[in-house]
Amino acid sequence: MSPTPVSSMALVLFASLIGSFASVLLKAGANHLHRSRESLKTAIPRLAAGVALFLLSSVFYIWGIKDGSLTVLYPMVSLGYVWTLVWSKIFFGEPLNKTKLAGVGLVLIGVIFIAAGNR
Repeated sequence: MSPTPVSSMALVLFASLIGSFASVLLKAGANHLHRSRESLKTAIPRLAAGVALFLLSSVFYIWGIKDGSLTVLYPMVSLGYVWTLVWSKIFFGEPLNKTKLAGVGLVLIGVIFIAAGNR
């Protein structure tokens, strides 16, 4: 099989970015869930938007894997963890520590090695 096109990689990376925003919306919606009707009014739109973004990210993922090698592209989905770590810090004030940063570094190194093996 020929090397995976850069366009396929870009689509999968974009899908991971959209999927990470979906996770943020699901968390934001979950944070508003309580045992009242008012909480549902604020939670449901966020939850629905999160599900919609996950569906949209799936569309970009499918377009990406169509012309590329799954063994190269699927590991790139793990970059969603990196994005989610950033968004969690920005939107929810979740702490970053050395262990999380080391994990992100390992994910990035792994994706770089897999992409380099695409040649």
